[in-house]
Amino acid sequence: MKNLLRLSAAATALALSGAVALAADLPSRTYTPPAEPLPPVFTWTGFYVGVNAGYGFSDSGNARYQGDALYLDAVGAGLAPGSLSLKSEGFLGGAQVGYNYQFGSVVVGLEADIQYTDMSDTGTSFATDSFAEGKKELEWFGTVRARLGFAAMDRLLIFATGGLIYGDTKLTHSIFDTTGALLAVGSKSDTQAGWTVGGGLEYAFTNNLTAKAEYLYYDFGDTTAIAPSVIDPSSVAVLKAKNRGSIVRVGVNYKFDTF
Repeated sequence: MKNLLRLSAAATALALSGAVALAADLPSRTYTPPAEPLPPVFTWTGFYVGVNAGYGFSDSGNARYQGDALYLDAVGAGLAPGSLSLKSEGFLGGAQVGYNYQFGSVVVGLEADIQYTDMSDTGTSFATDSFAEGKKELEWFGTVRARLGFAAMDRLLIFATGGLIYGDTKLTHSIFDTTGALLAVGSKSDTQAGWTVGGGLEYAFTNNLTAKAEYLYYDFGDTTAIAPSVIDPSSVAVLKAKNRGSIVRVGVNYKFDTF
């Protein structure tokens, strides 16, 4: 009887050890929460709009009198001024709109802007028998430019830009004798077109909000203003001024989501 009990106990122990081993081999049913989705990778692709403000200044240099022959003879004799120092500068502000497309680390785009500016300068030049006063102004301008950039550090864009610039240029000048009596007066206001080139940096603070700093060099070409003599209209003084210089500005853009 004792042997039978011992045999039964051994069989029970063997069965229990087999059940434990089988349970150890079964797959674990521990709950694992799903992984957090990765944040979307930022892209520069998309339309954007924004505003900007900055400062502009034209190249130093003189506006020179080109003619006519009678006036140039007076310049050669030291009787009339031959040039005016006019270097316009001032604040500017405006808005821009554009589109970027990114492939890899390269970003290509197109941007257009329109600017108000108070860039202007006045100058006076003296000669033996007369003196001249003049003023050069740039009242507004706009650009249409291509952009080519490199997306460094994901959200930092380093770009070059260039294209068309157009705007309203104005040049006025008057010549007086030594008593202050008016001898000739003339002006020219025109919408001129030229070229611009530059570069800058743009940083995306969020997926929609970016800020930029930009430099542009521009050249509208020359403006020529003819001043007929108030005494003899057949005699004229022709002043020619260059319209080129630099623009430094900062801006913010809102980039629309890309779907």
